[in-house]
Amino acid sequence: MSTNTIEPRRNFARRHGPLHWVVVVLGVAGGTTLGIALLKLSGVHHAGYQEYVLLGLTAAEGGLFAYLAMPYVARWWRDLDRLLKTTPLEYLLTGVVGTVVGLIVAVLIGNFVRDFPFGVPLSAILAALLAFLGASVGMHRRGELMRLAGVSGSDGAERRLQKVLIDTSVVIDGRVLDVVRTGFLDAPIVITRSVLKELQMVADSSDPMRRGRGRRGLEVLTQVQALPDVTLEFLEDELTPDLDIDMRLVELGRRHGWAVMTNDYNLNRVAQLEGVKVLNLNELAAAMRPVAVPGEELTVTLVREGKEAGQGVGYLDDGTMVVVENGRRLVNQTVNATVVSVLQTAAGRMLFAQLGGASEERKGRQALP
Repeated sequence: MSTNTIEPRRNFARRHGPLHWVVVVLGVAGGTTLGIALLKLSGVHHAGYQEYVLLGLTAAEGGLFAYLAMPYVARWWRDLDRLLKTTPLEYLLTGVVGTVVGLIVAVLIGNFVRDFPFGVPLSAILAALLAFLGASVGMHRRGELMRLAGVSGSDGAERRLQKVLIDTSVVIDGRVLDVVRTGFLDAPIVITRSVLKELQMVADSSDPMRRGRGRRGLEVLTQVQALPDVTLEFLEDELTPDLDIDMRLVELGRRHGWAVMTNDYNLNRVAQLEGVKVLNLNELAAAMRPVAVPGEELTVTLVREGKEAGQGVGYLDDGTMVVVENGRRLVNQTVNATVVSVLQTAAGRMLFAQLGGASEERKGRQALP
């Protein structure tokens, strides 16, 4: 038997599991019950084969409806299961309280509505709407309701950032370990299964450089998980196979109000367009970089010649490039220089300086031919 024939059968079996057929059987049973109810309402008894035809049609309709509706019901159930797994317990409790309050209000109003025409269906619709409204208010206005009740929420619920999703680039970068260790990031860190799977693929790569980066990322996660005051969570996000890893992170951040930590420029822009809070380690490093102002003196080792005639180039400890005028003759030497101007580019900060001090000027003159 060819592979082309086996694969559709596997897909059919995967899509039509035991639960699917159980729902179809329940649909057939529901259709049969509906047919019996219709016969009782019509007052027809012992009509012969016509009763069986009606029961067969209603049973077939019930089974067909259950068969067609099963994918939507399964998707709804998966979304509900994911919501219950990822929503904090305090939000669920306030949502339940809001639902109960909404149902109580619906019962009070329903006592007056039942006397109207179509009062019972109208009461049911009103109860559903008020229950949904109560749950929504309870979950979204949780903090205000708890303060009105004189109850203080947990420290985690009052954080500016509820949770932080990190992508593969941040894990491989490794600086997230230092940021978390210093205590500046106190929100729970979330690693999705897709990111972990991608990291494992990098660690198993045949390229030695990629393999080393992947293993370093796994070691960083191990060290982060070992920190006593850090919460590292793993989240299943394989329920959206139609989205790539970056879009899964954006969707999770947008849906739950979580932040995304990344070094990827494109993911940064897409997340900002979607209204998702972005934490960029490169921007954090640039913000923490010491600011040099014109007139400030610094010490730098010139390592190579510059593009222009007579220039020498060196680097500070944080990687900032310093271009020193008339420093070409002093390459491989440590000199004192005075900052003349500062140029900020997308690639980083660049300093232009001149040799400072009489001793440096004498070194420059002695180095001249």
